[in-house]
Amino acid sequence: MSVLLTLVIAVIGIPAALISYIYLSEAIVSIGGLRPAVGSPGGRPFAARLPERLRHWLWIFPAAVLLAVFLAYPVVNTIAMSLRGKDSSEFVGLANYAKIFTDSGMLIVLRNNLLWLVLFTGGTLVFGLIIALLTDRVRYEAAAKALIFVPMAISFVAAGIIWSLVFAYMPAGEKQIGIVNAIMTGIDPGARPQAWVSNRATNNYVLIAVGVWMWTGFSMVILSAGLKSISNELIEAARVDGATEWQVLFRITLPLLLPTIGVVTVTLIMNVLKIFDVVYVMTNGNLGTEVIANRMYKEMFNYHDFGTASALAVVLMLAMIPFMVVRVRDYNKGRKNG
Repeated sequence: MSVLLTLVIAVIGIPAALISYIYLSEAIVSIGGLRPAVGSPGGRPFAARLPERLRHWLWIFPAAVLLAVFLAYPVVNTIAMSLRGKDSSEFVGLANYAKIFTDSGMLIVLRNNLLWLVLFTGGTLVFGLIIALLTDRVRYEAAAKALIFVPMAISFVAAGIIWSLVFAYMPAGEKQIGIVNAIMTGIDPGARPQAWVSNRATNNYVLIAVGVWMWTGFSMVILSAGLKSISNELIEAARVDGATEWQVLFRITLPLLLPTIGVVTVTLIMNVLKIFDVVYVMTNGNLGTEVIANRMYKEMFNYHDFGTASALAVVLMLAMIPFMVVRVRDYNKGRKNG
């Protein structure tokens, strides 16, 4: 009965409520009239414009309520929980934040996130730019780009499973089921297979490589669109004046591509700061591979430490805010220029 009631509310009740709200809003706005005042220079006076202003707020109100309930309240509540203890029963102030920046295990988490931030962003950007430049000059450009972009259609969970099999390890002397170790031992029978994912010296780099593999297609597509917007006449004029291909690249192409590179960089940073899926699937954060999102999950659901988990969430949010501001500023600038 409860399932049937929920279905009726979702299918009939919510649309009916929205339609009723719209009719009620328009009825409220219609009070006072919306006709222009005769002989009023410069448009209607404020009293006559008030219903139109009221309409704006009435239409925004439902979205504002949803934002307050599902965005603003969780943020405020998370900040409040981050200032309390493990079970939220006592106020501990900034103790949870002090733990994040002093505990040796937490410092490894921050180090790993920084490693992801630098290597993932740099690697994805460089490979995406190289591929965009190379594919821009071939006849099979569309096919090449489609092939590079395919990993973006795969979920991080699926990618983690695929690459776990690619880097799978079996002891020396046994048949290797992982492609990397199979190729390595096949080329050199005396080579020892490596435990790429469980080896602390390599596992973080392996995980980052998986992330780069997935996101290079995104970087390539955006940078390629930026390349297409550069005038061919400008490039040809530089070549006619005797500029080499390297000079064209570094003095014309890259400077004109900087705004696009900035957009791609900010987008990659915002995504890598909250990286979770690949780490969770391939190592579950073990063997020194934990990142902030993974540790936050463990603190909440494994250790039931709500204070530390909330503090990690706040740290992650604060780390993302500057890049969000930059992204919104660039978007607004693009709208004005457009």
